[in-house]
Amino acid sequence: MHNFKELKVWQKSVDYAIKIYQMTQGFPQEEKFGLTSQMRRAGVSIPSNIAEGCTKTSYKSFANSLEISLGESFELETQLEISKRIGLVTEDMNEEIQSDLSEIQRMIIGLKSTLTK
Repeated sequence: MHNFKELKVWQKSVDYAIKIYQMTQGFPQEEKFGLTSQMRRAGVSIPSNIAEGCTKTSYKSFANSLEISLGESFELETQLEISKRIGLVTEDMNEEIQSDLSEIQRMIIGLKSTLTK
């Protein structure tokens, strides 16, 4: 259907997952199995579901994979907000990371809208 590596949204979301890994390296050890693990899994899930969707043989199945990817992005957005509120992420870092995530969310929504036309 699509070569996922050529999709800008996949490329940006892979870069974003790496940012999440780098950001969570500074989290306290007691968060290793809490927010750190959840945020990393959600971050990796975003591009992974895009890639998986590209293998689907129908637009409906691809759109479903994009829905899952979008859901993971909103899950991660919630975890970022919690991280900010409990003081694990600075305001500046939160603004940058949230802005990047919003862009990825818009790109996923845009790609999904091209499939349902």
